Amino acid sequence: MRILILGCGWLAESFAKDMKHQGHEVWASTTQYEKYHRLKADGIFSFIADFDQCNVPSDVILPCQFDFVLNSIPASKKNSLSDLEIRFSNISRFLENIQWAKQLFLSSIGIYPDKDGVYSELNAEGIEFSEKLLLAEQLMLQLHDTHVYRLGGLFGKNRIFAKYFANRICTTGEQPANFVHLDDAVRLITLATVKDFSHRIYNVVAPIHPQKKEVILASAQKYGFDLPAKFEKGDSFQKVVIGSLLQNELDYQYIWPDPLDF
Repeated sequence: MRILILGCGWLAESFAKDMKHQGHEVWASTTQYEKYHRLKADGIFSFIADFDQCNVPSDVILPCQFDFVLNSIPASKKNSLSDLEIRFSNISRFLENIQWAKQLFLSSIGIYPDKDGVYSELNAEGIEFSEKLLLAEQLMLQLHDTHVYRLGGLFGKNRIFAKYFANRICTTGEQPANFVHLDDAVRLITLATVKDFSHRIYNVVAPIHPQKKEVILASAQKYGFDLPAKFEKGDSFQKVVIGSLLQNELDYQYIWPDPLDF
C-alpha cells in the first residue's frame, strides 16, 4: 500500500511509523526540518510543504497515485477564516495532481459547541458548529472519496492529562471527558485504509465519559504528577460526544475505553 500523509503531527507520525513497520510505502509532509530528517531516518519519504504559502519545493517529485491519503493539517484556532480558506484551497490544488482511493481528513470534536448536550455526527440540526473547523471539513469533503474523523482529546505516551494541571487551578473538572487514546486513534485510522464506510463523518471518542477531575486524579496517581493546586467551579457544561457510529460500523473494541485508565 502507498500512503500519503499531509501534515505529519504527533498522531500522524505514530500512524506513519506503524504503516512503515508493516511494510507499506509512506510519504509524509512536514513544515519542520527536524521532523523531516527524523522521518527520513525512519524510512519514510518526507518532504517540506507549507500549505499556507502553497510552497512545495520544485525538487519534490511525488508518485501520482496513492492508495490512502491521511490529511492531518489542522484548522487552527489562531488562524482567521480567510487564512484557513487559503490553506485548505492550497491543499485542494495540491491534491489535484494526485489520484487516491480514499482520503481521511482529521478534524476535531471542537467543531461542536461547548454547551450542554449529547452530540452525534448524524444530528446537525440547530447545532452552532465552529466556523473554522466546519469550513475546513466542507472544503475537504468537496474532494472525492473523502471522509472525516472528528477526534476527541488525544492522550497517550507523553500526553498525560494530569501533567497539564499539576500545581495549577483547574476550573474544568466537572466537565465530561471526551477523550481518545493514541493507540485507538492509530488503529481506527489503520482500519480506514482497508474498510468501506457508510458515512462521510465520524466522531472518534472513547465510549466512557468520566468527569475530567476524575481523570486528572487517576492519571496523577498512575504517573506520579502533582495534583492541581485546587479545583474551582467553572464552566461545567455537560458536553458529551458520542463515537458509537464508527465503533458499531467497524465492530471495534476500544483498547482504552475508559480515560481513567489512560
